[in-house]
Amino acid sequence: MALPLGAQARYWGIAAVVFLLLLWFLGNVLLPFLVGGAIAYFLDPVADRLERLGLSRVAATTVISLVALMLVILLVLAVIPSLINQLTALVNSAPEIARKMQAFLVERFPELTDSTSTMRQTLANIATAIQARGAELANGLLSSALGVISAVVFIVVVPVVAFYLLLDWDMMVARVDAMLPLDHAPVIRKLAVEINMVLAGFVRGQISVCVLLGSFYSIALMLAGLQFGLIVGAIAGAITFIPYVGSIIGGTLAVGLALFQFWGDWVSIGIIAAIFAVGQFIEGNVLTPKLVGKSVGLHPVWLLFALSAFGSVFGFVGMLIAVPVAASIGVLTRFGVGQYQSSLLYKGETGRDQDAPLARPNRRKSGAPPEDAA
Repeated sequence: MALPLGAQARYWGIAAVVFLLLLWFLGNVLLPFLVGGAIAYFLDPVADRLERLGLSRVAATTVISLVALMLVILLVLAVIPSLINQLTALVNSAPEIARKMQAFLVERFPELTDSTSTMRQTLANIATAIQARGAELANGLLSSALGVISAVVFIVVVPVVAFYLLLDWDMMVARVDAMLPLDHAPVIRKLAVEINMVLAGFVRGQISVCVLLGSFYSIALMLAGLQFGLIVGAIAGAITFIPYVGSIIGGTLAVGLALFQFWGDWVSIGIIAAIFAVGQFIEGNVLTPKLVGKSVGLHPVWLLFALSAFGSVFGFVGMLIAVPVAASIGVLTRFGVGQYQSSLLYKGETGRDQDAPLARPNRRKSGAPPEDAA
């Protein structure tokens, strides 16, 4: 006899608590394994397609790994040094930008020359703080990036974990499927397929949108002559997956730098603004509908809440699992709402009466023989 629902809920609740505690205490240890698992999940469809073309699983995994290694080497040699140099130059230029902005505001708003003015004192404090901490901020950003994404993690642990998980992905899925509780296995499989569709539609599609949009912003801003176009485009593309935040931050940063660099040349400033306007049009009307779709079921507000909540509680690891957990909760919530709407708790006696089959009326015309007449 199956366990009562109360006992099942208790056991699954204990499992969920243990999972959250493991994330809490072992977040830094689990980070390379989560990143490696995410990479294997993203690349599994590619491996399956190579298998359908005739390669073995080992050969498909090896080909994918070699291509990924070549791309990483290309990024390390060609792109990442430029990004780091532009980021450092941007941070070091912040004090000069603040001073010129203060001079610009004082020139056009003479009342700021009053030493007792609140705005004057605020601008002076901001400029002093930026000047004092400009180099410290640059070093802090670089050291934080190296701390979160250490060389050991990305050079050794993550590729090894991703390789073996990708190699054994189908076997692991089959093993997990065989361990599902038999009474609930069909429902769990159905929910797992829906969660996988949501993740495939959102995460894989959104990564493609981020890469394409970031590349467009970087190339277009550099061609327009913006001094820090590469780093601004990379920042805007990297945070595009956060609804509205990427476009607002990237556009504000680009236009602000354009005002500083091209003041008086309104055509160049307009070109910078137009680049982000075109990018937003392409994202909203071409990239997102084609690559992400409109039926993934992740509302922007729900996604923002998940990223904020998991990021604040579990840190960087929490942000990695925020989207999968949000997608899973969304699918489970829709399933629960469907179960509720098909239950007596929702329908009551009225719903049961409406579901009852209606009696078929007798449409026999007068004078016609009955249907069962011989």
